[in-house]
Amino acid sequence: MPRLLIAASGTGGHIYPALAVAEALPKSWKVSWLGVPDRLETELVPKCYPLSTLRVGGLQGSFLNKILRFFQLLTSTFKVLRLLRRQRIQIVFTTGGYISAPVILAAKCCRLPVVLHESNSVPGRVTRLLSRLCEVIALGLPVDKKFLSGSKTLFTGTPVRSSFLTPQPLPDWVPVGSGPLIVVMGGSQGSIGLNVMVREIVPELLQIGCRVVHLTGKNDPGLELLHHCNFVETPFSDEMPGLLQNADLAISRAGASSLSELAVCATPAVLIPYPYATDRHQDLNAACAAALGAAVIVHQNESQQEVLRKVVIRLLSNRIKRDVLEPDLLLEMERGMRQLSVIEPEKKIVEILHKVI
Repeated sequence: MPRLLIAASGTGGHIYPALAVAEALPKSWKVSWLGVPDRLETELVPKCYPLSTLRVGGLQGSFLNKILRFFQLLTSTFKVLRLLRRQRIQIVFTTGGYISAPVILAAKCCRLPVVLHESNSVPGRVTRLLSRLCEVIALGLPVDKKFLSGSKTLFTGTPVRSSFLTPQPLPDWVPVGSGPLIVVMGGSQGSIGLNVMVREIVPELLQIGCRVVHLTGKNDPGLELLHHCNFVETPFSDEMPGLLQNADLAISRAGASSLSELAVCATPAVLIPYPYATDRHQDLNAACAAALGAAVIVHQNESQQEVLRKVVIRLLSNRIKRDVLEPDLLLEMERGMRQLSVIEPEKKIVEILHKVI
């Protein structure tokens, strides 16, 4: 019975791909999970796998803060060492982020193999620093080799939850009608900047016959609550497969996990990259989709507000007017999204785990 420790924490972009890999493992594998207190994994993981938690953070901030974080990293590494020995772990799988640092260091002290999945086109700081200590780096998007020189990399794509892989009905709370359906999403944490841009154009979209589902995230104050029969605003939905499979267009951030879900559902998208993402990796993620004709990029700033309005209306023009002579731009974008999709990435990662162990 192989014993696997999964270290994935924080956002859906780290947790959902790891859950997809865990679901694809043979039943004979014993899976444990390591996360951080008060993060998304404490809501999702205990339903499926035993969860241990560890407080850990990055080395950013003032010099004093970096010193404190460094000692916290050392303490965390010793705690992970004890966990690995107590649970007799044989292999580690992580999706990067701050939690992966003590896990990789502890695993190497125990001479355990580590497989790391990097979903973004620009690897995170921990991945760049510690990738050489991992047996394999599984890539969700093409990555410039300069970031991971000396590391063994394999392109696998980014796994999505199994519910995305089978047809799902449109949730019954979504407005019903003949108008095109737009799904707005800012990732598992939501995005106030994206929400502000979209709220400016929602009244016009409703006026021309669109249906709009706006997933605002939990951190959005929701200052403007619009009441309309074709509009739903909610912080979160656990029915994303049904929403994206039935949507005509998505307006989204460009996180790697969101891109993978859009790709597997072949949902055309207007991508608004998060401008403060580390190394601006969302800009490069969005560029990968745009290069295939799967998405249009609009940047988050006040001058782009009118651009967003014009882009969305232009893309939906055929489906609003129902004019057969009008080119359906979304069909070409759907084809582009299918090219971005990777077949069964979770099985590729499971195969890597089998080979490594």
